[in-house]
Amino acid sequence: MKIQVAGPGCPRCEATEKNVVNACAELNLAADISHVYDTSEYAKLGVRATPAVIVDGKVLVSGRIPTVAELQKIFSGVK
Repeated sequence: MKIQVAGPGCPRCEATEKNVVNACAELNLAADISHVYDTSEYAKLGVRATPAVIVDGKVLVSGRIPTVAELQKIFSGVK
């Protein structure tokens, strides 16, 4: 599973990335996690509002910080 966090590196984006890492750790999910900082790159991915979470090329969260529990539900459904 490829998970990307999109955002310019603001505290909200960093909190989202931390929640993604924690959700994967709690699920024992070996995911490829990266952070896309470049606005033109995440615009190409379809992100209109940050922070955003993109899983396998699909924007699943945008414009808010998802909770660890919410991310666990998302990641469990995507497996």
